[in-house]
Amino acid sequence: MTSYGTIPTSSGPASNLEYISRAKERIREGLGSRHPWKLMFDIHAVKLPANFKEAINRVKVNAAYFRMNYAIVVLLVLFLSLLWHPVSLIVFIVMMAAWLFLYFLRDEPLVVVGRTIGDRVVLLVLSVLTLVFLFLTKATENILLALLVGAVAVLLHAALRKTDDLFLDEESAHLMSTTAPSSSS
Repeated sequence: MTSYGTIPTSSGPASNLEYISRAKERIREGLGSRHPWKLMFDIHAVKLPANFKEAINRVKVNAAYFRMNYAIVVLLVLFLSLLWHPVSLIVFIVMMAAWLFLYFLRDEPLVVVGRTIGDRVVLLVLSVLTLVFLFLTKATENILLALLVGAVAVLLHAALRKTDDLFLDEESAHLMSTTAPSSSS
């Protein structure tokens, strides 16, 4: 008996366990870039900036250093605001699963109809789809208010928290250098 034309498959349970363990590791790595909450909310590191330029500099440094923490804060505010809109909450959870599988937990490039789709395209499409689907649930005001509250909370923290005790790693320092305007002519 021959098996011409059949597609070889790997063993089901072993490949599923391997995928789950890879997913867990990628989530740990992603959350590993989060800095301790105790450091983020250190009351002794809060001080009004002397001027607007210092506030902008603090926002840049804190945004680079606490970017994962800030993302978690904004997503938590959005999640809490959707508790009273069950359909929106379900859409939010489904879209978060799509984000996990199509963007965060992907090891190989995404290929659709034989074409490789870049990360920027995936990011843009997922962002637009998430917003469109959430806005279609008729919780637009709630979502916009939650995003505004999250953004204001992040900006306030970033402007008020001193940056003297923060040591940027290479990735955060690279983010700072790409967002700051170059001084060369």
